Amino acid sequence: MRRVSRLFAIVVMLGACALAGCSKSDPAGAPQGAPEVGVVTIEPQRTVLTAELPGRTSPFAVSDVRPQVSGILKARLFTEGGLVAAGQPLYQIDDAPYRAAFDSAQAQLANAKAALTTARLKATRYKALRADKMISQQDDDDAQAALEQAQANVEQQQANVQTARINLGYTRITAPITGKISRSFLTQGALVTANQAQTLATIQTLDPIYVDMNQSSTEVAALRRAVAAGTLSGGELADAAIVTLTLDDGSRYPHDGTLQFAEVAVDATTGSVTLRAQFPNPDGVLLPGMFVRATIVEGIEANALLVPQRGVSRDEKGNATALVVDADGVAQRRMLQVTQTVGSDWLVRSGIAAGERVIVEGVQYARPGEKVNAVPFKAPVASSAGAAPATK
Repeated sequence: MRRVSRLFAIVVMLGACALAGCSKSDPAGAPQGAPEVGVVTIEPQRTVLTAELPGRTSPFAVSDVRPQVSGILKARLFTEGGLVAAGQPLYQIDDAPYRAAFDSAQAQLANAKAALTTARLKATRYKALRADKMISQQDDDDAQAALEQAQANVEQQQANVQTARINLGYTRITAPITGKISRSFLTQGALVTANQAQTLATIQTLDPIYVDMNQSSTEVAALRRAVAAGTLSGGELADAAIVTLTLDDGSRYPHDGTLQFAEVAVDATTGSVTLRAQFPNPDGVLLPGMFVRATIVEGIEANALLVPQRGVSRDEKGNATALVVDADGVAQRRMLQVTQTVGSDWLVRSGIAAGERVIVEGVQYARPGEKVNAVPFKAPVASSAGAAPATK
């Protein structure tokens, strides 16, 4: 009897526990209805398209300084690493032999001019004598020929004087361009030869300065197709397009540059096209060989479709996809063709149309083919404590 009552008590307790479990699980197991999701309605908008490209700085002009005559370096006339102006003296070569050669050429010219005077007087006199038939025709011809030879000799000696003057001038080596000069690779007392392979110094013009960028040929081709189709205006890497720079440390270069040209050929190794921009460099911040990030305005698209990045995901094949809410409130998956980012959005070329609603919040609760409760998405605003605003 006691065993029966104990068994009855256990059965009652199990029943009570079962009833309690059911009462707790019912609310959680009950259908909750369609999940609420935040959507953004896609509308065409005027968008400035830019491209961020890697680049390297290069001098506006480069000149290797070499001697044009041979001799001993007597003096260096510049400060290494300083700024030099075009025409400024840089080196002095011992000019004694060249000055002597110049003086000799001038003396020979004077001698030739004196001989010319004699030949001219003789030719004039012989011409008169021949008119009176007092000399033979041969004597007159010889006098006239001697005059022409004397005139030619004067011209030759004048050329020799000019050559000697040029060589004498070359003994003072001047800067061919304005710019920053390197250290001197030879010192006073060194023997230099005309047009030698070794440079004396190198001058680089750094204000303005060039930035050479690389863009893939695929992007360039797509850009030109968009311009040809009329969807993009002011593009095709137009002349004088504005270019901005971001330095290697992440800071923005304070001066804007202009695009100069795009190379006409594709690099067979990298498959890219070289673009060149010119920047002012008054403070010398940019030095040759620096790595920079250049942002160039490619053009303006009047009716661009932008989808927030938070609403775009990738499938197992890497294709861009998004969930849209149709007119019946059902979530549908779309395959998108995206080309580039614009701020916090993707620029979409196909897969979505103007006026459609893209799910950007609560994507994890939405299932393709199932109903959702779509509400307009509102981006969080910055708090008074200074929190950063959420991106759209």
